[in-house]
Amino acid sequence: MKSTHSQRLERWMGAARIEQLSQSMKGWYGPPIHILDVPGSVRICADGDFIGPFDRGYFGSALDSLHDIWRRMGRVRHGTTNAGFASVGDALSRSSGGFGQVCPVQKLGSTGVVASSSNLWNNGNTPSAGSIGAAAPGGTVCASSDAGALAQYNPASGTLHLVGADISADRINNSLMIYDRLFSVAKTMASTATEAVSGVPTRYQSTTATDPDYIGGNFGFITNGNTVLSATAHNWTTCLYLDQANASSTLPSVTGNSACIADRFDQPTSTWFTPLEAGDTGIKAWTQMQCSASVAAGSISFNIGHPLGVVSFPIANTTFPFDWITNRNQAPRVFDDACVAMFEMTKPATNATKYTGAIYFTSAA
Repeated sequence: MKSTHSQRLERWMGAARIEQLSQSMKGWYGPPIHILDVPGSVRICADGDFIGPFDRGYFGSALDSLHDIWRRMGRVRHGTTNAGFASVGDALSRSSGGFGQVCPVQKLGSTGVVASSSNLWNNGNTPSAGSIGAAAPGGTVCASSDAGALAQYNPASGTLHLVGADISADRINNSLMIYDRLFSVAKTMASTATEAVSGVPTRYQSTTATDPDYIGGNFGFITNGNTVLSATAHNWTTCLYLDQANASSTLPSVTGNSACIADRFDQPTSTWFTPLEAGDTGIKAWTQMQCSASVAAGSISFNIGHPLGVVSFPIANTTFPFDWITNRNQAPRVFDDACVAMFEMTKPATNATKYTGAIYFTSAA
């Protein structure tokens, strides 16, 4: 797939946001991820490059074209999609024919750190605040019924897809990762001992690369809960996982943050995923956790997620009508019982940000 025209994309999203997204993808081991708020079918790759068709940004930004987006959303495009729908018309018909779902969103994030990622899982109000994973070894296999998830329901038949959203952010240039939260396990604090993990996710567990349920793209991330960590330098080291081939691998050492604030990822700046061994493309399950130092206070969890797509907000306090059917050739699939959640990718400022709107799902026959 050809690279996206960089100048047009920068004009649409803003150079600062493009640079921040590119930097946050360095070292990514999974497949390219959809940028869901960009008309067309633009994806961001492991090297921070953008690929895919993009027919906007010739003369104006997202704000300049907002009215045009609304106009285009009202027009049905003919042709087929790659989202499980027979055509765009079929998808729109099913959305209005009893097969659509609306999940409201009203999330207030926490104060963050510039260029660091922040978790929204522990924050309310809609969806309600989630809780940290259960203690090792079992942990928690996440599902749509969990507090903190969008709580969409499984279709009676066929497959469910993300088809759109109307969301605003009250701070400029924030980006949200929409992902399927697969697994979470609490780490025992104030300990340097190795700690086994036995819980295994139930989605994205296939070792076959062509299977939609393939492990590749599953990412690990380490998050702090609602309590500030003690001011102790520490690394996450000798942590083990099963890779995309169901083989045991060792996580490269991850530097934590002394006095890590609430909801911050306990990882280096400009990262939202843990690194993997060279050649690995995803995490099937965690099998061991260990910290290099005894951290007296805090509530760390080791998590696994699978990306569905990224939405960005180059304009504050403006509701963006994200359209993932008529504006692109693929609406991301959502597995049955998926725990759809969000986190802030590499925040551009420390301010707590409020996100308001709704996310839409539709089932394909």
